Amino acid sequence: MASSTEFAIDLPTFDKLGFSSPPSFADVDARQIATSWLEAFSSAVQSNSTESIVSLFAPDSWWRDILTLTWDIRTFRGHTSIQKLLSDRLKQAGISKIKLKDDFLGLQQPFPDIAWVNLLFDFETNVGNATGVARLVPISTPNGVEWKAHVLLTLLEDLKGHPEQLGPLRNHSPDHGEWESKRAREREFLDSDPKVLIVGAGHNGLGLAARLKVLGVSSLVVDKNQKVGDNWANRYEALCLHDPVYADHLPYLPFPPTWPAFTPALKLAKWLEHYAEALEINTWTSTTVLNATQNESDGKWNVTVQRKVGDVVQERVFIVNHLVFATGYGSGVPHFPTYPGQDKFKGQILHSTAHKRASDHAGKKVVVIGSCTAGHDLAVDYCKHGVDVTMYQRSSTYVMSTKAFAYLAPAFVEGGPPTADADRLVGSYPYIMFMGLAQRLTKMIAEGDDKETLEGLHKVGFKTNLGPQGTGIFPLFWTKCGGYYIDTGGSKYIIDGSVKLKNDSQLASFDESGLVFENGSHLDADVVVFATGLGNAQDVIRKVCGPAVADKYGPVWGLNEEGELQGVWRDANVKGLWYMLGNFAFSRFHSKHVSLQIKAMEEGIFGERYTA
Repeated sequence: MASSTEFAIDLPTFDKLGFSSPPSFADVDARQIATSWLEAFSSAVQSNSTESIVSLFAPDSWWRDILTLTWDIRTFRGHTSIQKLLSDRLKQAGISKIKLKDDFLGLQQPFPDIAWVNLLFDFETNVGNATGVARLVPISTPNGVEWKAHVLLTLLEDLKGHPEQLGPLRNHSPDHGEWESKRAREREFLDSDPKVLIVGAGHNGLGLAARLKVLGVSSLVVDKNQKVGDNWANRYEALCLHDPVYADHLPYLPFPPTWPAFTPALKLAKWLEHYAEALEINTWTSTTVLNATQNESDGKWNVTVQRKVGDVVQERVFIVNHLVFATGYGSGVPHFPTYPGQDKFKGQILHSTAHKRASDHAGKKVVVIGSCTAGHDLAVDYCKHGVDVTMYQRSSTYVMSTKAFAYLAPAFVEGGPPTADADRLVGSYPYIMFMGLAQRLTKMIAEGDDKETLEGLHKVGFKTNLGPQGTGIFPLFWTKCGGYYIDTGGSKYIIDGSVKLKNDSQLASFDESGLVFENGSHLDADVVVFATGLGNAQDVIRKVCGPAVADKYGPVWGLNEEGELQGVWRDANVKGLWYMLGNFAFSRFHSKHVSLQIKAMEEGIFGERYTA
């Protein structure tokens, strides 16, 4: 995984595009620019002229491909990299019927020294229908201004001959009292094994199962909890989503317009249960995956599950083509640091995953170790319930207000574009390329809307940062899924002293009555809660499939050298083994790509993966 210091942050500013002064766009015809570029692109593609295609791109340009040319998720930067992609894959992809769309066509100027023409287009490949998103930047040349692509996304939308069974393609056969019995038989898999077994009935597992179902691929979702949604219902009562509702819709069944902007965990749990039932997703709860082994001959997986039905424990071995882990960040395994003397401490020590409600510790002194999302949520909950609580901050935290989310993801706002279009627009920004925009936006947010809050935090000694290279929240999310707090109200409790703060020295050890620090200070405590995140997602593969398979599969999450996330949304290095991971927006977007890959494999039309 590339470290934050290795990201070459750059933007197509006017000075880098050859302009000695900012150009005027008063007379720019965005449609004519988009049409001319797309016609030239289409002509070059049809003649299979890689040189002509590359000539339509700015020198420092990006091509992100999701399944159309690569059967993978990859990003190519610069002429040399893009030309190699085209030389290797263009002809066999069979791109044709390129057609400009009217949606989101126009000139955009996110900053005074940056402008581009945004365009969307449809096209076909040999196996499917696809969408392209391009951003054209002006380049000053001796012959005048030329508009060339700075970013291009090519995205597979569906497979020819295998459309999603939606709308007019829905089931039109009338039911005459047989639905319930047929549904029970399907759910129990009495007649055959599923093609896909998904471990985890959270939003990742359910969203993928819904996608597979409308493509006609049978799947079973298993979960160790008693009910669908318990992965949210069993967590601390104060938990709610910190992403706004506009980014959190699930496939095919969006939240109603009455839904609150920030979803409480218990409400979400009930929604997931409803979602599984309404979309007829096959789920087995109270079910544990004991082990999974792969047949060398055909690559199928033998998966042994243990299911509790009432008082009866049943065991069954499924033979499936695909095994998908959708067990969340760190697979729910707590990251639990250890310190000398913890065994001497006479109070209670627990991880945030084991915390339920603040009232459980009424009348006690509580120390929360951790200053990111869970740490803030728990500290505020304790404070609201009159519990004496101190937050111990081990290192600085990136803090951003919820209202600033609209600057970073303007497609996910009230009155924004349809969710599928928002996903395409957001997905069209290569992660490393976006860091240049994020750097500017982070500075703007910190000096604007969040200035008062950050100054208040600094006055009381709370340590903040602006993220790696000043790029804010997204690189923290992409590289380690932690280190930040989207402020849903917790900061004011720290600023006004309702939540006490300790961060002047490193924690050295525990003693009988509390925490001892390197500077000799002591913090009394009856309860210590570690809000220190979760373990390695790869560990669940290691536990179920064995260390050899886990090592071959490789790391899960974190950016590779191309700036794509590792080990997710593709069967990385191990045939038929997948990991579905991400927040609701990532899950909704990429569940479609996983389902398309699996469907193509099942139909025998999946090409060769062009891996990094």
